[in-house]
Parts: sequence; C-alpha cells; structure tokens
Amino acid sequence: MATVQKTNTRAEPYASLPPILSTLAAAKAAKGLTYDAIGKAMERDEVWVAAALLGQAKMTPEDLDNISQVLEVPTEALLAELGPHWYPQRGIGPAVPTDPVIYRLYEGVLVYGQAIKAIIHEKFGDGIMSMIDCTVNVDKVTVDNAERVRLTFDGKFLPYKRW
Repeated sequence: MATVQKTNTRAEPYASLPPILSTLAAAKAAKGLTYDAIGKAMERDEVWVAAALLGQAKMTPEDLDNISQVLEVPTEALLAELGPHWYPQRGIGPAVPTDPVIYRLYEGVLVYGQAIKAIIHEKFGDGIMSMIDCTVNVDKVTVDNAERVRLTFDGKFLPYKRW
C-alpha cells in the first residue's frame, strides 16, 4: 500500500477530528476518487461515505478494512484512530453555519422547518422523523434547462410514546 502523508494544517471545525481523517481526504484527492466511487467500492451510499470521511459516521472494522483497500491507507492506522474505541462527535461546526452551502440548508430549515413539521404531524401524527434511521440522497436534476439539486431525506417516523 502507498504511504500517504498526514496533513497537520487542519482548520476549524475539523481540528478536533482524528488526524487519520486528513490522511483519508488526502488519499481520496490523490486518487481522484468521488464519494460515489468510494461508496460503490465499499457497498455504501455516497452520502454515508462523505459523512464517515468527515468524522460524522462510525465505520465498522469491515468498513475500515474496505476503505483501507480503496484508498491504500493501512488498516492498522485506521483502526488505531477510528476503531472500536472512537465514536463521532456529530454536528461539527458553529451553531449557525458560515459555509454558504451548509448555511442555505440551515436557512431552508429556518424558513420551511415549521411548515415541514406541521405537515409531518398532519400526515403521521405526533412524532418526529428519525435522523438515526434515515438515508439521505443528493441528486443532480435538470428542470427547464437549469441544473438543480434534489435532496431526499428518507427517515423513519417515530411517534411519541404515550403512557
């Protein structure tokens, strides 16, 4: 396997993440791979792979072995930093995001969140949509000759318990 240099110049909000994630990012870039290509090689979805490589999803030992093979980063190094002892601190970044893409998603929740909540309650009852039992897809579509982003959140409905 090729040796990939670790990057020590990690900016917030990534500075507190395990350094091996920078190594994985460098290997991904060096190989010119997309999250989709890595996901197909690992039999995982591209959004899950992106979350895992950004320290937001927990990889199993099998996932670590698979990503080791795809990105040619030693499994031992991955296990040392991302093995059974490590768990993600989900939700990196400031409470109000400053990155334009993330801020627009935040803005979408601010503007449409109450409406979405009302419709969920109207259609399903009193409960929430799980982000634990959830898949997220990002698709590129063309409508009226304009490229558009289509986001799909497919989350399990969890009714509030009554006792």
